Amino acid sequence: MSNAISSPIEFKNYKVFNYTYAGRPLVIETGKMAGLANGSVLIRYGETALLCCATASAKPRDGIDFLPLSVDYDERMYAAGKIPGGYLKREGKPSEKAVLTSRVIDRPIRPLFPKDLRNDVALTLTVMSVDPDCSPEITAMIGASVALSISDIPWNGPIGGAFIGLVDGKFVVNPTEAEQKKSDLQLTVAASTEKVVMIEAGANEVDDDTMYEAIMLAHREIKDLLEFINAIVDEIGKPKFEYPSCELDHDMFDKIFDFCEKDMMEALDTDDKNVRDEKVVPITDAILEKFGEEYPDLPTMMDELIYKIQKKIVRRWLLVDKKRVDGRRMDQIRPLGSEVGLLPRAHGSGLFTRGQTQVLTVATLGTLSEAQMLDGIDNETEKRYMHHYNMPGFSTGEAKPTRSPGRREIGHGALAERSLVPVLPSPEEFPYAIRLVSDVVSSNGSTSQGSVCGSTLALMDAGVPIKAPVAGISCGLITAEDGSWDTMLDIQGLEDFYGDMDFKVAGTHKGITSIQMDLKIDGLTPEIIKAALAQTHVGRDYIIDEVLLKAIPAPRAEVSKYAPKMTTFKIDPDKIREVIGKGGAVIQKIVADSGAKVDIDDNGTICIAAINAESANIAKSMIDAIVFEPEVGAVYTGTVTGIKEFGCFVEYAPGKEGMVHISKIAKTRIDKVEDVLKLGDTVKVKYIGLDKKGRMDFSIKDAE
Repeated sequence: MSNAISSPIEFKNYKVFNYTYAGRPLVIETGKMAGLANGSVLIRYGETALLCCATASAKPRDGIDFLPLSVDYDERMYAAGKIPGGYLKREGKPSEKAVLTSRVIDRPIRPLFPKDLRNDVALTLTVMSVDPDCSPEITAMIGASVALSISDIPWNGPIGGAFIGLVDGKFVVNPTEAEQKKSDLQLTVAASTEKVVMIEAGANEVDDDTMYEAIMLAHREIKDLLEFINAIVDEIGKPKFEYPSCELDHDMFDKIFDFCEKDMMEALDTDDKNVRDEKVVPITDAILEKFGEEYPDLPTMMDELIYKIQKKIVRRWLLVDKKRVDGRRMDQIRPLGSEVGLLPRAHGSGLFTRGQTQVLTVATLGTLSEAQMLDGIDNETEKRYMHHYNMPGFSTGEAKPTRSPGRREIGHGALAERSLVPVLPSPEEFPYAIRLVSDVVSSNGSTSQGSVCGSTLALMDAGVPIKAPVAGISCGLITAEDGSWDTMLDIQGLEDFYGDMDFKVAGTHKGITSIQMDLKIDGLTPEIIKAALAQTHVGRDYIIDEVLLKAIPAPRAEVSKYAPKMTTFKIDPDKIREVIGKGGAVIQKIVADSGAKVDIDDNGTICIAAINAESANIAKSMIDAIVFEPEVGAVYTGTVTGIKEFGCFVEYAPGKEGMVHISKIAKTRIDKVEDVLKLGDTVKVKYIGLDKKGRMDFSIKDAE
């Protein structure tokens, strides 16, 4: 048998491209890994590294009227040198941050695919190494763009991404971890050469002009980056593959539109979603009856057909007639309402209504130990404030079972959470963990911003001393082929479906706390961005003054009687061991005797949670006694607890005993302690200090 000798492998298509981005090296490697994907790159930014792969199916998926795109930001714990927590010790479902990052990358990429593409497209972005100073999220967005751009998948990119911070009043591009901790702005922007395609922001009440300047700075940085990406595409990009168009037959569409146009316009002309849906049903039946024989596949195309018929009518109304389906002006908000204190046992509750959108948000207060523990690839280990969003089927009139939260629910909850974080009191000011749950009980557009408004109500009702009320509202956009456009405030469901933009902004009177922008077109001009910021500012000011503050003018002075009562104080960290006791015996006794819950931080901060003040006071008294240290020269009243030949023991503070030598009991000499003292006697003692053996030394005769 001959020896089989293999030759060294050669990567003939291996290429390396270098760029300096915000002062740090950005390296794109291709041709070595994942060669079977349609497009793949290993991207490095500093010491952050991701493998970004784009794949597409050879044929369209049958029976769908949308692009089946999936974007998965896949965190590997080894990227941060960590072993996953839990029993299985392997990565499980994506973390909340991974889900949010997938959404941030999906949003700018999706509108740039051809509208008639129905092939499955998958982007897998695997985080393999994390440098805290070089954002893996921005790196993933850039890597996804390059992988798609050099692949043969039809896509009208590339795009680039930038992260902007505001540190000490100055903008910072792609800030380091230390700079992010001090930053008043966390702004992520994605853009093409001509337009901004995605905005995601959290901010500490940043004003409109500063936010606009930050967005424009990001766009300028991205334009330079795109020159680098385009050079890569020019060198190694593949020709885009051809695909069968899944557009509806234009002649069929025009014929059916002419048939039902008048009836559909009448059906859409209402502010009641239920009425509109009911009127559409007979129109659909009439279309099937008249055209079913001529077009046998019509039933499978009906959903897309009705969508496009309605879209054509609604967009024509908005563009030409400046007419909205519910009769409002372009800058008019739907009818508003708000209530608080709906649920007597909940710690705080608020119901916010905007048209047919209605969100009930409930606040629950807990001890700081109930903060959410995080197990991810960054350095964030816990979260004190949690916001969860639910949108059950009944909210849209659909008969569907309740399922675990999907990406949309997680995203909307995170957006509302980000909107409120800047106005929350610090743990020192308000030592509670806070959980908000926003349940959408009726939905006709802009439920995420309804959650923001409901959250302000619930927090104030719970007695959380927020710095300022926060309101959220969305701005829509309608564009024409000639480049003209118009914005509309507070979009409802149809305007979201058939319009070009959902620009969500939350904030206080002072400034913006969050932005999230979704687009269906190839991007926004600076003029549109500025108009949207101005219009949403007017809207949120109105909601705060005329709705939220009229329901509850200020946070309640006290928390609910059903909420835990918190007492916070500090002790010497060296005393923590005494408070806990061997095997936790001491702290367990404190909890059992007082009925309170006690949390101790490593820095000596003690937080006591109790249903009533009496329990909290008992627990505090017991801890005070344990950590009590007498002052030299101070006199204390105590009880004789033990008598020995050499002296006596006196309890000078609860649980604290000191010894009085026989020579310091009386001013005259005594032979026996029992001659002047007995157990249980109340005496005054003076603390002299430590004796030669380091023991506390007390005197009775010097206390008088």
